[in-house]
Amino acid sequence: MDSGWDARSSSRVPDAEWTSTLNRVRAEFDEMPCLCVTEAQARFLFGLTPPLSEWVLNCLSREGFLEARNGEYVRRHPRP
Repeated sequence: MDSGWDARSSSRVPDAEWTSTLNRVRAEFDEMPCLCVTEAQARFLFGLTPPLSEWVLNCLSREGFLEARNGEYVRRHPRP
């Protein structure tokens, strides 16, 4: 019987580290609302590993916090 759960990936970061990384990246975009970075630039700027930077940017995009435009990530501002 399949439980529907996958085994935890060996590359998955601990939950506390994941949460603090998301919060740190959000804070950087909040401090610099015009910040526009590629995934490679974000990796360097935030000191993240390649898979982690991709996961963080994708997660923040799915949440609607960031927007991907032509391969660059920018802060999505709520429309008035």
